[in-house]
Amino acid sequence: MTSQARTATPAASWRTVISDYVEMTKPKVQSLLIFTTITTMYVAGDPSLGLVARTCLGGALSAGGAGAINHALDRDLDRIMKRTADRPVASGRVSARAATVYGALLGCASFALLSLTVNPLAAALAMSGLLGYVFVYTMWLKRRTPQNIVIGGAAGAVPPLVAWAAVTDGLAGTPLYLFAIVFFWTPPHFWSLALLMKDEYARAGVPMLPVVRGEGETRRQILLYAVLLYAVSQLPFCAGAFGATYLVCSVVLGAAFIGGAWRLLRRPSRRTALRLYLFSLAYLALLFGAMVADTRL
Repeated sequence: MTSQARTATPAASWRTVISDYVEMTKPKVQSLLIFTTITTMYVAGDPSLGLVARTCLGGALSAGGAGAINHALDRDLDRIMKRTADRPVASGRVSARAATVYGALLGCASFALLSLTVNPLAAALAMSGLLGYVFVYTMWLKRRTPQNIVIGGAAGAVPPLVAWAAVTDGLAGTPLYLFAIVFFWTPPHFWSLALLMKDEYARAGVPMLPVVRGEGETRRQILLYAVLLYAVSQLPFCAGAFGATYLVCSVVLGAAFIGGAWRLLRRPSRRTALRLYLFSLAYLALLFGAMVADTRL
């Protein structure tokens, strides 16, 4: 073996290690959470760039810690499903203990950063999101009930609360409405993906709604939650938090979401489910963007 080959191997190994530890924080999932954090902060007031950066970093550390612990706890399920079989812990590249310690350290770092540089309320809320995702969703609900994502989805709805607390050092009605929007958005968003992953969830024994209640009932529940989401998204306008710009955007986006859910119910297919899943990502980003536009116009 040449000296060049010998020196290249450790570098490649370190790149793999770094990549694995980054992957465990689920950065793709985090991107939308961070966006809702940033937009909510600018709805709440006029935060400095430093405050936005510290809050987003604290939120990312908390969500990343939850993701890493999830990788450790769900490693047996991940090994069964093709989509997740190559995850760092499931594949054996990272031990479950290392992932758990890593996740706990990220959570502690988040709490320390937010409590020392933002405020204790934001730190406590971020920690509640981590604990909810790990203990309520992953450890308690995921393997026991098809309502896992409905109840456990509260953990993913915490970022607007953290953001509002970071700017105002308190909570009010508006952040609770934003929490509710993300809470009711989560089931139709996730179930659209679950329809695509039904066979893998069934093979792993995870009682997701399409597995337990069937695809038809899942599509009906998606439509129901799309209607509920539309109603909840009007609450901030009705309470006077936003004006006409937000109203128009929320009505158009909500109608499009309901329309997509209706098409999925009437013309079920993998393509329709995928399109609704992708639209749901755009829906939340555009809705929170409309909130900022409304307050700044």
